[in-house]
Amino acid sequence: MTPQPKLTAQEIAQYDSQGMLERILNLSQQMAHALEISRAASVKLAANFSNVCIAGMGGSAIGGDIARAVLSDAAGVPIAVCRYYSLPKYVNEKSLVIACSYSGETEETLAAYDDARSKGAQIVCVTAGGSLAQKARANGHSVILVPGGYPPRAALGYLMAPVFYILFYAGIVSDPEGDLLETIELLKSLAEEYNPNVPSNRAKEIAYSLQGKVPLIYTAAAGFEPAALRWKCQLSENSKVMAFSNLFPELNHNEIMGWGPLREINRQFRIIYLRDRNLHPNILKRMRITKTILEQHSGGVIEVESTGASLLARLFSLIFLGDLVSLYLAILNRVDPTAIDHINLIKKSLSAPDK
Repeated sequence: MTPQPKLTAQEIAQYDSQGMLERILNLSQQMAHALEISRAASVKLAANFSNVCIAGMGGSAIGGDIARAVLSDAAGVPIAVCRYYSLPKYVNEKSLVIACSYSGETEETLAAYDDARSKGAQIVCVTAGGSLAQKARANGHSVILVPGGYPPRAALGYLMAPVFYILFYAGIVSDPEGDLLETIELLKSLAEEYNPNVPSNRAKEIAYSLQGKVPLIYTAAAGFEPAALRWKCQLSENSKVMAFSNLFPELNHNEIMGWGPLREINRQFRIIYLRDRNLHPNILKRMRITKTILEQHSGGVIEVESTGASLLARLFSLIFLGDLVSLYLAILNRVDPTAIDHINLIKKSLSAPDK
């Protein structure tokens, strides 16, 4: 029988040939650099927007999800994230559209950019270059250019901080620097806590517990939806496992009934609760009650508590832990966390002429 990996740096290097671990651990430095880039950016916008639409896909869209979750209450105008080829019909000349594509070649986002332009919306692009930057410059739209060379999911700092600052430059929210600086310091601390050089840490413990299980991530809808989505996506993309997520209180009105007669299958699910001290009291009560049901039917419940002061920091404390769990689980599954063979196949097939 093959020995169980101990998740040391040396063992991780056998599978992580493209340095995903280092990119995750260096998120604080990336976010600090993104803050510098965002502060220095030249963004020209009119005021009095009626809505904001952030267009992106995959790792390029999660920054928009975080902005929506953290800033919606303060914004005073609706913030939506669009993962599609076209934008909602309400987008018009009073809309701010932020087009995010790390590569600058995401076909859905390029189409959404064209749609925003046809609707007369004000547009700002966040990208490392490519066709999106070329189009934006040709059409006189502002571009915040970020460094390339990362898998989009590993460029979260570069794809998130500019979105916050675009909303600031548009007069929609106040300067986010304080929350970003707190988040950067928290990420530095967590990188030391969850480092592979620490023999036993929370990220490794959760990864071990997820071996051979189907992760199911539950959290609250208000504020923390991006954390659940990020865990789900990172576990699929890095660890190469199916993962699912849902939100309180909605799951109490339907999904909870799914824990029925398929007992053997139900036991293959491992639930991860993403908790926060400021969740609505009834959400915390729902989580406690639901846990009693889950413990009877699933393969167990893991509870994770956020840390930090601001909502942004607390959200990132959960996201960062999930990123490292997905990296460690990839090593336990003996797969390269960076490889995206299926995604590349789909892109290649889409670009081929129809037969």
